[in-house]
Amino acid sequence: MDLATIIGLTAGLGIIVFSILSGAGAEVFLHVPSLALVAGGTLSVTMIYFPLNQVLGVVTIMKNTFLFKLPSIRVEIDRMVNFVNLVRREGLLALEDKLADVKDPFLAKGLRLVIDGFPPEAVRQILNIELDFLQERHKSGKVILETMGAASPAFGMIGTLIGLVQMLQQLSDPSQIGAGMAVALLTTFYGAIFANLFFLPMSGKLEARDKEEALVRSIMIEGILSIQAGDKPFVMQEKLKSFVSPKVRKLVEN
Repeated sequence: MDLATIIGLTAGLGIIVFSILSGAGAEVFLHVPSLALVAGGTLSVTMIYFPLNQVLGVVTIMKNTFLFKLPSIRVEIDRMVNFVNLVRREGLLALEDKLADVKDPFLAKGLRLVIDGFPPEAVRQILNIELDFLQERHKSGKVILETMGAASPAFGMIGTLIGLVQMLQQLSDPSQIGAGMAVALLTTFYGAIFANLFFLPMSGKLEARDKEEALVRSIMIEGILSIQAGDKPFVMQEKLKSFVSPKVRKLVEN
């Protein structure tokens, strides 16, 4: 679970709730028709923009910002070095006994290609295609969240305009103006929260996760090809360390 996302969401919601409770009270900020307008309008626009199957998958996309977990780069490099040591001792077919313990489908596929005797250029090409389409799926999820982040404030403004029109019809009763204005502004409030606390930050987190995963997958590809080439463990380690920053390289060495 991504701790930063949990802390950020909890802190953001906590600050908003604290501000509300310090003033007029929570009941003033709860208006179901305004909430329905912003949520329903955002969903409608998203369904117009994207195919239904992608829209239905947005929950999974958002869940990935919380639960997405990759092995650390240090762990991955150590695992590759262990594999190459095994191959140098017992031969390439010794990897087959280790496949059952490999839970990552991408890594398992790469090792299977090597065991089955695919040439190095074919292994690289297949795994790069796999990585490209993985990033394309992530990009699609990011665009959906960005669209929702743009649509929710827009529908908040639409709700405000609707509320203002309804309020102007009651100008003959000045006592209703304040309450009408409050209701009109609530849709803008909801739209701003949806966009700036949920959709846009999650889009940014998904982009960051995509870069992290692409780096780990690239290390896997290079490690698999290094195993196939019969590189010495030290040579492989130096190859894989070139993907990371000097700070991470020191951790790998220790």
